[in-house]
Amino acid sequence: MMQKIQKFGGAMFTPVLLFAFAGIVIGIGTLFTTETIMGSLAAPSSMWYKCWNVLLQGGWTVFNQLPLLFVVGLPIGMAKKQNARCCMEALVLYLTFHYFLSTILSQWGGVFGVDFAQEVGGTSGLTMIANIKTLDMGMMGALAIAGIVIYLHNRFFDTELPEWLGTFSGSTFVFMVGFFVMIPVAVLAALLWPKIQLGMFAFQGFVKGAGALGIWVFVFLERALIPFGLHHILYSPFYYDNVVVPGGLYAYWATKLPEIAASSASLKSLVPMAGFTSTGFSKIFGCPGIALAFYSTAKKEKKKKILGLLIPITLTAIFCGVTEPIEFTFLFVAPVLFVVHALLAATLSTTMYLAGIVGIHSGGAIEMASLNWIPLMGNHWKQYLLLLVIGLAFTGIYFVVFKFLIQKFDFKTPGREDDEEIKFGSKEEFREKKGSKQDQKIEFAQLILEGLGGKDNIEDVTNCATRLRVNVKDETLCKDDPYFKSIGAHGCSVNGKSFQVIIGLKVAGVRDDFESLL
Repeated sequence: MMQKIQKFGGAMFTPVLLFAFAGIVIGIGTLFTTETIMGSLAAPSSMWYKCWNVLLQGGWTVFNQLPLLFVVGLPIGMAKKQNARCCMEALVLYLTFHYFLSTILSQWGGVFGVDFAQEVGGTSGLTMIANIKTLDMGMMGALAIAGIVIYLHNRFFDTELPEWLGTFSGSTFVFMVGFFVMIPVAVLAALLWPKIQLGMFAFQGFVKGAGALGIWVFVFLERALIPFGLHHILYSPFYYDNVVVPGGLYAYWATKLPEIAASSASLKSLVPMAGFTSTGFSKIFGCPGIALAFYSTAKKEKKKKILGLLIPITLTAIFCGVTEPIEFTFLFVAPVLFVVHALLAATLSTTMYLAGIVGIHSGGAIEMASLNWIPLMGNHWKQYLLLLVIGLAFTGIYFVVFKFLIQKFDFKTPGREDDEEIKFGSKEEFREKKGSKQDQKIEFAQLILEGLGGKDNIEDVTNCATRLRVNVKDETLCKDDPYFKSIGAHGCSVNGKSFQVIIGLKVAGVRDDFESLL
């Protein structure tokens, strides 16, 4: 079950990869079309405004079509065969489902407690999907339908029909089966989802009322779930769906930017619920403290090499918000430190919240600057100065706490190993020994495959933003974490038969090479 949950989490993250760029475009577009920042240059009638508004509206594409994006994105990671065809099937059957649901509610809405005559949006519980008026099921509805279609695809795509019915095989057969499956699913949605919406509204009120405690618990769980690959499932509904605010915190914050930029009130008083998107503070302030502790406690003869290895992975965490390379260097050798990291991250985010500092702070410095610091610096520079003071104070706290624990318990963190060297960037050494760049890529994938027991031991493979996720048949045939570090990966997380090889942002290409070897 855990393997399936992890695979789902990784597949769900596929469309999320688009959000970072879209968020940056929206942030920059909003910045240059806000009169309070740009003055008369950004007047709605000016050519400057109109040109930047074209870019801004294009940036909204991802957030305005989230359900469709997730319906198409989930099969990429979860279909066992013919992923592209499964994407098409999922899209068509998702639209079919909503046509069924729309017709049912337009005819018998009162039976299900739905006033279908209301305008979409607000508290009506209704929305428009591909020009279909239907229940607002958000990302959850999209994932549910996509999951059903993926099951049908994996089960029926290869069904052999009589030769005279051959034209109905493959995707057509899946669509035929799914067409009739969607009818009872639509009836169940009409029956159950309005009640779920009431529950969601109640949960939203509870989360808002939890205040600082809610922020602390949320951020702690987000960090603590990283080793299991389940943190995406925790934060995605908050950031991109309607759990806290309509449309998710990312989209909601972007729409509020002009109002926030024009006000001198505290950020927290303007958008208090944006405290949940504060998971990035530990990335830009905590990770440097961890790296400094590693360098300070490293053996004297290894300090120079460790410094050269720590700098790139720390900068990756600070600017890009990708923390696995540094976190997975100590997760397995000292899991206690990772728990401490989660505790400190939650405390840092809660401190920021109590200081009135909220916003889109879940990524790295590039994302934060685009969606917060640049467009809002004019009236909120004092709060961002306070953010820097608090953040640097926690960098010091991270350093002191990690250094004390490393020395107290003699954790074998980078530079303190007795028998083997931890190599974050050993891929460079690997490349020196190989031929062409393509040969190097294939050889790297081959070494990963060998470390996982060979192609006959592979059950299935997918990936998230930085990890190659592989389920194996026999885990005893697989290599340990030091092996994967020695071949150029950042490490390997193991949970039973589920292996997550930490690659970095180039994992998609590695997966392609890996699958070609299968």
